Amino acid sequence: MNRVALTVSRGIARVTEAALGPYQTAVVRIGFGATWLLFLLREFPHRHELYGPDGPWSWALARRLTADNGAFTALLWSDGRLWFETVYALSLLAGVVLLLGWRTRTASVLFMVGVLSLQNRSVFVGDGGDNVLHLMSVYLVFTRCGQVWSLDARRARRSAARRARGERVPDRTGVVLWAGLGLALAAVTLTGRVDGFGDEWLVPALLWGVWLGQALWWAVGRWATGGEPRVLLDVIANIVHNGALLVIMAEACLIYATAGWYKVQGSRWQDGTAVYYPLQLEYFSPWPQLAGLLAASGTVVMLITYGTVAAQVAFPFTLFNRRVKNVLLAVMMTEHAVIAAVLGLPFFSLAMIVADAVFLPTPFLRRLGGLAARVAARVARRRDGAAVVPARGVPEGAGSTHVGFGA
Repeated sequence: MNRVALTVSRGIARVTEAALGPYQTAVVRIGFGATWLLFLLREFPHRHELYGPDGPWSWALARRLTADNGAFTALLWSDGRLWFETVYALSLLAGVVLLLGWRTRTASVLFMVGVLSLQNRSVFVGDGGDNVLHLMSVYLVFTRCGQVWSLDARRARRSAARRARGERVPDRTGVVLWAGLGLALAAVTLTGRVDGFGDEWLVPALLWGVWLGQALWWAVGRWATGGEPRVLLDVIANIVHNGALLVIMAEACLIYATAGWYKVQGSRWQDGTAVYYPLQLEYFSPWPQLAGLLAASGTVVMLITYGTVAAQVAFPFTLFNRRVKNVLLAVMMTEHAVIAAVLGLPFFSLAMIVADAVFLPTPFLRRLGGLAARVAARVARRRDGAAVVPARGVPEGAGSTHVGFGA
C-alpha cells in the first residue's frame, strides 16, 4: 500500500512541478506555425477563391452553415473585401509570431483564431492535414510551448539576469498588447458578434478566459513574485500544459489507429493494390515519372500497401517500447515525406510529420537544437568576417567597422 501511495505521489509531483515535454511542444509550435504560414503564402494568389468573396462557397451559404453547427469564424462578421484582407493578413502575422515564439500565449490564441476563421469559412476546402492543423491550433493554446527555442525564452533569461542584478523589469509591451486585445474582444462582444457563433460558447469563453488569465498572471507576477499565489498559478499552468500534451499525443495515436483499422476493412488494402490507384491519378502526380516507377512493380506496391497498414495499426502499441517506437516513428515520417514528393501533398505530410514529432525523444531534440545553434553561430562568424572591410589605403583593423550578429 505504501508503494502505491509513493508511486501516486511521485506521479502527482511530476505532473504539477514542471511542464513536461518542453522541446516536443516547441517543435509542435514551430512546425504548425511554419505549416500554416507556408500554406497561406502559397495560396496567397488564390485566397479570394478559397476563403474570400470570390469563392464558390458564398458568404451567405457559410453564414447559414455556421448558424446550424455553431462553428467559429471571424470572416462572417463582415462580407467586405477589406475585412477579409485584414483577417488573412493577421493570420499570416500570427503564424510568424508563433513560429518565432514571441508572446507565445497571445500568439497561440491569435493563431487559433486565424486557423478557425479561414477553415470554417470554407469547410469543403482542405484535406486531412487541415483537420490536424484545426485541432492542434486549439490544443496549442493550453500548452506552455514557448519555454525553449523562442523569443520568450530569451526574454525570460535576460529578465532573470536583470532581476539578479537588482534591476526592475517592466513589461510595457505585454500590458499594451493585453489592453488592445481586451478592447477588441469587448467591442466584438458588445456589438453582438458573439451571436454569430450560434450555440457554440467554447471559443468566446476560451478567448475571455485566456485574457483574464493573462491579467491574473501579470498581477501576481507584479505584486506576489515569490509567494504562494505564483506557485499556485505555476501548478495550474503545468497541469493544463501536461493535460494538453497528453491530448495531442492521444490525438496522433487516434489518427493512426482509425486510419489503419479502416484500411484493414477495404478490399483494395486487403489485396495489396490500394497504393497503385492514387499513383495513376494526374491530380496526385506532380512527378509522373516517379509515380510510374513505383507503380511499375507489383511487389513494391504490395509491400508499401501492407507496410502502411501495419505501421498505422501498430503505432499506438509501440509507445510501450521506446526503441521500437523510435524506429517506427522514423518509418512514419519517411512515409509522409514520400507522400509529399510522390503525391504532391506537402502540407498534409508536413502537418502529420509535426504531429509525429511530439513523440521524438528529448536527447535527440536537444542534439538537434545544439546542431542548429552551432550552424547559426558559424553563419554569424562568417557574416562578421565579411563585414570587416578595410577602407582603401587604410590598414586592416584601423578604422574598420565591425557589425556583430546581435548588434
